[in-house]
Amino acid sequence: MKPLLNLWLIALLALFATQAHANLTIEITRGSDRAIPIAIVPFAVEGGGSLPDDVAQVISDNLERSGQFDPLSRNSLIARPSSSSDVNYRDWRAVDADYLVVGQAQEEGSQYRMQFELMDIYGQRRMIGEVVTSDRNELRSAAHYMSDQIFEAITGLRGAFSTRIAYVTSEGAGDDMRFALYIADADGRNSQEILTSSEPILSPAWSPDGTKLAYVSFETERPAIYIQDLNTSQRVRATSFPGINGAPAWSPDGRRLAMSLSKDGQPEIYIMDIAGRSFERMTDSSSIDTEPSWSPDGRSIVFTSDRSGGPQLYEMDVASKQVERLTFTGNYNARGRYSPDGESLFLIHRGNGGFQVARQDLGSNRLTTLTDSSADESPSVAPNGSMVIFATQQGNNGVLGAVSADGRAAFRLPSARGDVREPAWSPFLN
Repeated sequence: MKPLLNLWLIALLALFATQAHANLTIEITRGSDRAIPIAIVPFAVEGGGSLPDDVAQVISDNLERSGQFDPLSRNSLIARPSSSSDVNYRDWRAVDADYLVVGQAQEEGSQYRMQFELMDIYGQRRMIGEVVTSDRNELRSAAHYMSDQIFEAITGLRGAFSTRIAYVTSEGAGDDMRFALYIADADGRNSQEILTSSEPILSPAWSPDGTKLAYVSFETERPAIYIQDLNTSQRVRATSFPGINGAPAWSPDGRRLAMSLSKDGQPEIYIMDIAGRSFERMTDSSSIDTEPSWSPDGRSIVFTSDRSGGPQLYEMDVASKQVERLTFTGNYNARGRYSPDGESLFLIHRGNGGFQVARQDLGSNRLTTLTDSSADESPSVAPNGSMVIFATQQGNNGVLGAVSADGRAAFRLPSARGDVREPAWSPFLN
């Protein structure tokens, strides 16, 4: 197994560039032609002045990034009301706004008391009116919360702006290369370092309650799976068998981890009971089986296998261990991830344009390519199913990209320098 392990490590090291920066920035690369026009007015502050963080701008950026909204530019705002009582619906219809967000803030010691309201312009009604209190340094979090409420009120889908992402960066080159595992807000801000190492860190995976991360680290010079508590920073080594210990995936109930282990020969899918540290071998083939991911109901696992001659996705019934091939379009389909409703798979598909994020409907088996880049990898689905985050290339650098589930909108989250890889979108955190 040593040659296989060495080739795997070399390929992984090649994914990283020389330097990295923790915080990420947003670059909208493709807007949806079906986006809903919405106006977000800057919040009025009692006594004049402005908020330390521009809450209205954060809300606007969030909604635009979702691909479902087209916020009006501030130059296009026909008026600047701060409450619903000041809104003239006819004026906003004149600039083709379907919805309007207004707000006002009052400073109270170290906190701000903010009222925000959402209006349906054509229905001429107030849809939301809520007061949010926030510390000065938590205004962005408050804006994410407001964005979630606005998004859900209009679309009927729970907003995911208050969720987080995990990702891996690198710094240096050669023997001086350093790797770091970070978590950040879904917009790439407020990054927090979880782990740093001179050896690769791979495959971060969130627990269903969002309190822990499982990941692969080479810090003992061979891959091992660790589980780290994000509140206490305490961690345990879950596996360290000879050969490959890779691709951890939490079950929906948080009690088990699926993973790929080569301790008995070829890499196979195993399930570990976390409390009892017992292992059950789920596949038994002469092929490489890896990259497991649980279905939302916990009854099935999708995984990548080359048992048909090239990487394809297979679904296994956890109870019976019966396996069924899912993908047939093209000669490369890997890293499958279920949509939250269990009706689709998001995956990496190799077509004429290279490696791209795709979606396969599990009812019709129709596969649709979502991205137009050529070196995509590691897709992770937002907990509301609206977006997929993934790693890709931008010039010579590795960056994170995201695309809407219908492929109509896309954005990137490059770092200031170097490469960022291995993204993982958190579950809902409250």
